[in-house]
Order: sequence, then structure tokens, then C-alpha cells
Amino acid sequence: MYAIVEIAGQQFKVERGNKVYVHRLEANEGAKLEFDKVFLIENDGKVQVGNPTVDGAKVAATVIEHLKGDKVIVFKKKRRKTYQKWNNHRQSYTQILIQGVLGKGETLKDELTAEKRVKQFTYKKVEPLAEVVETVVEAPKKEAAKKAPAKKAAAKKKA
Repeated sequence: MYAIVEIAGQQFKVERGNKVYVHRLEANEGAKLEFDKVFLIENDGKVQVGNPTVDGAKVAATVIEHLKGDKVIVFKKKRRKTYQKWNNHRQSYTQILIQGVLGKGETLKDELTAEKRVKQFTYKKVEPLAEVVETVVEAPKKEAAKKAPAKKAAAKKKA
């Protein structure tokens, strides 16, 4: 299930669980938001197109963090006129997590928070790198030590 929704003057294709970077929103981190300008909803092959919006449809989201984008360099120059202008710009963004796409009369059942998503994954315990390096380095030395006496004994028999 996905939807086309307008957020901060731009249109985005969103699904449940997506993280989207949008222009800076006036909301605190952790705030829950609902966007009601939904232009299209697709649900298992059934497509609802709004005129201009789908009635009663909403997209629920949570603000994760506010951040700035990469630096954009603005350089203007007119040759032979001794005119050069150097400027920089960093756009402010808000990262949001899409909780769900809601049709008319639907409510959000299970909230999908960043904490719950992290808890879904299990991590294996990894050996420290030093122990792994020791076993790899020491193994060939032991094998070489075992082979060396056999070579010396064969050399003595030939002599």
C-alpha cells in the first residue's frame, strides 16, 4: 500500500515504514503528524485517485530529527568585469518516519516507531579482531613446525 501525498509543498510517494526527508517542518522531534493532502492511494491493486484529493485519506508520520543538507556552492562571475560573487547554502530538512497510510474511517493500529524497528533485529556476538588475527597468524607457524622435523629426518636418511 502506498500513497502520493503533499508535504511542505512537495509531492512524495510514501509507504508504511519509509523514512522521508522533507523541507523543514515546524514540529518538535518525536511529534506525530497527519497529512491530509493525499492525491492517490494504491491498496493491493485497487487505485483511488482524488479530485483533487482523496476524501478522508491521511498519512500518519512521526518526526525523527531536524538536520541540514550538503553545502551548495553558489559562484557568480562576469569575465573581464572584475565581478566575482561567492556564496554558500545549506538547506534545512526534517526526517520523518511514515507510520501508515489511512483510508477513510481507518485508524492507526500498530505504531511503527524507530525503537520498535531497532528491536526487531537481533545481532550476533562478534569475536574481537585481535583474537581472530592471533588464530590466523599462529596456525601456519604450528603447521610449519610440524613439517620441519620431517624434512630434517628425510635429509639425514639420504646422507
